Amino acid sequence: MARIHARKRGKSRSKPPVRASPPYWVPYSPEEVEEIVLRLHKEGKSKSEIGLILRDQYGVPGVRLVAGKKLTKILEEKGIKEEFPEDLLQLMRRAVNLRDHLSRNRADLSARRGLSLIESKIRRLQKYYWRTGKIPREWRYEPERAALLVG
Repeated sequence: MARIHARKRGKSRSKPPVRASPPYWVPYSPEEVEEIVLRLHKEGKSKSEIGLILRDQYGVPGVRLVAGKKLTKILEEKGIKEEFPEDLLQLMRRAVNLRDHLSRNRADLSARRGLSLIESKIRRLQKYYWRTGKIPREWRYEPERAALLVG
């Protein structure tokens, strides 16, 4: 299948093996992994940062493999629910930074195209999150509100 904005096909790459149980060499129990996740979240780390830290510093190949549930589910069970999903916030942060760049560099046409691509991704994600109920139905992407939300 072709890429969304690039008219090219994607590159094939290796995929992690499908596993039903955690590897034998992981030294942590599911409860310990949950404690580490909560401690890292209290330190202000995002979900993606928590996953990277668990992989690189603790040797946990995947939270779902060891704990039996996704990182998001662990945080939701402890009463921690974010207002907006992380991928949507990161895209809005990129759009805000690009708008700031375009206000200083008006002739940068490739950045202008990049902004339109990023904002179309935001709108597509917005529709998906409406359907799944992760964001309120009345929420709409507006650049000014995004700058306040992200900044």
